[in-house]
Amino acid sequence: MNGIINLKKEAGMTSHDAVFKLRRILGTKKIGHGGTLDPDVVGVLPIAVGKATRMVEFMQDEGKVYEGEITLGYSTTTEDASGEVVAETPVLSPLDETIVDEAIASLTGPITQIPPMYSAVKVNGRKLYEYARAGQEAERPERQVTIYQFERTSPISYESELARFTFRVKCSKGTYIRTLSVDLGEKLGYAAHMSHLIRMSAAGLQLEDALTLDEIAAKMEAGQLDFLHPLEIGTGDLVKVILTPEQATEVRFGRFIELDQTEQELAAFEGDKLLAILEKRDNFYKPRKVFS
Repeated sequence: MNGIINLKKEAGMTSHDAVFKLRRILGTKKIGHGGTLDPDVVGVLPIAVGKATRMVEFMQDEGKVYEGEITLGYSTTTEDASGEVVAETPVLSPLDETIVDEAIASLTGPITQIPPMYSAVKVNGRKLYEYARAGQEAERPERQVTIYQFERTSPISYESELARFTFRVKCSKGTYIRTLSVDLGEKLGYAAHMSHLIRMSAAGLQLEDALTLDEIAAKMEAGQLDFLHPLEIGTGDLVKVILTPEQATEVRFGRFIELDQTEQELAAFEGDKLLAILEKRDNFYKPRKVFS
């Protein structure tokens, strides 16, 4: 069994939980996911099965799209709604929406983030959330991410000295939307947290086409494998090139070929089938992974 699954991860399970359950449903061990989702987050979790697991790193590279809600007025230990309150700044008067939108715009483009303590980032061989659960601090490494799009998608609503609004963001891999929410609050002078989040898109897969674990299990029982997408969709944002028969032969033998391209990596196709991922070496391209 080979291919890519567009899984709709439900709230209350980790990405690892989803992979574990799919191994039992599909009866195969060779499964990996293309981008971790927090337990409370619902949405697209790309799953690679069989030979498609070799595409996982490229599936993770493509930009992801999220829709969610930010609440101003208090912050939490986890930077989302599941954590304990650590700071409160009551919203006592309506916010100027122009100022809010200007603050949002200032967080687009390349930005620096510090991962939250409740995250799977490793420091000295331990995950940050392990330090957090033990009541310990750890020096968190800065990381560079890119926010391609960040916009407010609703009016600001007010209740119990809190302000809320929904948003849509497209970002690079490694971005913490929780941290983006907290950073926006700081720019506005308020403690804040991410109060809701859905991943709408990842690795070219869309939420409206995603299937739950139960739906996939039902299809397996009925012998319907139409939930398996070809590995070609896992190439994501990579520039695609069609090779000549001569070039395809060279690539199969692991040899360098010359292409009129500038990108560091390319998805090389033979007809409509993915043949290889190529990486640039000086003025040539070398096969990094060959699939047939």
